[in-house]
Amino acid sequence: MESILEPATKMQQSDRGIRLSFSTSNDGLMLKKIQAVHVPDGRAIDVRPLLHIVEDILSFAAPGGDAIVETGKQATGTEAFRHQTNYQTNITDMLETLSFLIDRISIEMARKCSETMEEHATTMSILSMVSNYPWDAKLVIALSAFAVNYGEFWLLAQCYNSNQLAKNLAILKQVPGILQRSTMLKSQFDTIKDLITAMLDIAKCLVEFKEIPSNYVTEDFAAAVSAAMDHIPVAIYWTIRSMLATASQITGLSGSENEFLSSLESWELSSLVHKLSSMHSHLVGLLAICHKQIDERKFIEAYQNLQYLFNAAQIDNSKVLKALINPKDDPLPLVDGANKKRVSVDVLRKRNVLLLISDLDILQDEVVILQQIYEESRRQSNSLDQNPYELVWLPVLDSSVSLSKIKQRKFENLAATMTWFTLHHPSLLNRAVFRFIKEEWRFEQKPIVVVLDPQGRVTCSNAIHMMWIWGNLAFPFTIAKEDALWKAETLTLDFLVDGIDPVILKWISEERFIFLYGGEDIKWIRNFIHTVKTVARACGIAMEMVYVGKKNPKENIRRNMAIINEEKLSHCLPDITAIWYFWIRIESMWNSKHQLGKADENDPITQEIMTLLSYDGSEGYGWALLSKGSTEFTRAKGTTFLTCLSDYDLWAEDVQTKGLVLAIHDYFLLNPTPHHCNRLVLPGTADRLPEMVTCSECRRTMERYILYHCCDE
Repeated sequence: MESILEPATKMQQSDRGIRLSFSTSNDGLMLKKIQAVHVPDGRAIDVRPLLHIVEDILSFAAPGGDAIVETGKQATGTEAFRHQTNYQTNITDMLETLSFLIDRISIEMARKCSETMEEHATTMSILSMVSNYPWDAKLVIALSAFAVNYGEFWLLAQCYNSNQLAKNLAILKQVPGILQRSTMLKSQFDTIKDLITAMLDIAKCLVEFKEIPSNYVTEDFAAAVSAAMDHIPVAIYWTIRSMLATASQITGLSGSENEFLSSLESWELSSLVHKLSSMHSHLVGLLAICHKQIDERKFIEAYQNLQYLFNAAQIDNSKVLKALINPKDDPLPLVDGANKKRVSVDVLRKRNVLLLISDLDILQDEVVILQQIYEESRRQSNSLDQNPYELVWLPVLDSSVSLSKIKQRKFENLAATMTWFTLHHPSLLNRAVFRFIKEEWRFEQKPIVVVLDPQGRVTCSNAIHMMWIWGNLAFPFTIAKEDALWKAETLTLDFLVDGIDPVILKWISEERFIFLYGGEDIKWIRNFIHTVKTVARACGIAMEMVYVGKKNPKENIRRNMAIINEEKLSHCLPDITAIWYFWIRIESMWNSKHQLGKADENDPITQEIMTLLSYDGSEGYGWALLSKGSTEFTRAKGTTFLTCLSDYDLWAEDVQTKGLVLAIHDYFLLNPTPHHCNRLVLPGTADRLPEMVTCSECRRTMERYILYHCCDE
């Protein structure tokens, strides 16, 4: 793939208006001279492995004056031996090609440093030696030659006290004199260390430029690339000059009579550190512009790839799941909730997959109920070869924002409670997946469950309503299955309470009279229960009563349950989770109907659901529903029901002929409430909110308002 360091003709013709702040007229003239000896022959060379070796050599050489004083401690080289130097590349073949050239350049550097120094001529000579190589290769090859001389010198210094051969060679090279003066020369050693760091930074920056593929270079950031191309040659020139200055400084240190000259040279090195650092900062800025544009291109490509995969026919779900769950090619992106071991995406291949998509604010109640549904599917599949479906939690968080310690702990705590598959870490979902989930599947805040069949096709964009209503009876959780379930359904008391409380199901089967009632005003609750019991005694019937609280139950509902149980006023649903589940099922019934496009005013089930939701959402006292068995029931607001029960004498005779439920129902029809105020609170995340909703009592069109509601107390 072509690199941006060797751009095509059209790139050379792009705008060159961006200039480095440190550029001078001399650098401008120098650029022309450097480009004159740049005649690349098109050879491709990956110099990053070579740069790794050079970086190792320079880091293990004497890093500063403090370390040189105790050279004996460095003589063993144990740290170097422990360091990982296997770069998994064909470095041997590369060095067979470059070793002669590196040797020539190292000799040139050593020879010039021992003569009267003419750094410009030597730098241009070295650039001529590497004229056929790309820009990044020129610098890394030259840096390799410098590392040979510099590394050999300090290897003798480090082995001086432990190896006789090294000691004799060090004497010939006058190394002991430098070691004896190491304390005095500490500041110069530190400056050399800083300059070497700056040289390496320039080299690494150039290699990063080389690795930018040319197919991502667009007109959007052609100016940044062009600016880099103008100044990379100058940066290479000054980096090679810095190598020569450093080598000359080390060579000069072997004499003991030039301390004043060494101070001047140290000042020169400090100036070079500043120059290279400024060059590096500007190149890093240009590189950041390039990376930002490339990331945006990759983001668009990844998003378009997701759209393509979900619209194209697939042999199985492998490609879809990899693009969605594992875009970063993590070998083990999932955690199996059953044993908490990391696994690959392959465990989901050719399976029905339910993607539970949520942020970290998913309710514990939601997790508990999903856990029951999931475990039930496992028990039901004991006789099968495999489970009917797999559930995978995808925590959707903005990948552009790093995860705080609090959120990280919250994620870990949530994942620990889940026995299905979970993502190993939220950061595995990249920005394209984040956008796809929000835009294509319309995820906002409330959890959704997206259903994928074994071929990776989306059979339902949100099956969570089906799961709340029917549990595993809705498998395979398709729109067709949802429609079929509604066609076979009627709104009965046992459908409303489902398996939430077996006691209620037992009462239904025994054809008992049952009052479901809700609300949060404990005074009304006590008054209502007392009135119901009075009427029940008058009628000579047994009456069961069940408190179902309120949607989004809070602490006051918990207190009411404690009072009702302590005073033995009536039966309650088992716990707060059961109360939440009762209401979320009713809300899900409306969402499910609406999702199917069947939530119209002529549908009796929809109207009853909306009536219950409006009772719960309206201000004031509670509400009640009276039922006998499964199918016979009537309902009204709390004040209406209390008035009816207080007027028992007006309809008492009808009980003998019509029965209690029908007698009360007819009373409601004959005595409509003169004034009422119903509020229907629908979730803001519901798709396609209806433009018009009729009141369940008077059938007039309800006014539409926007409500922002927080669930905290």
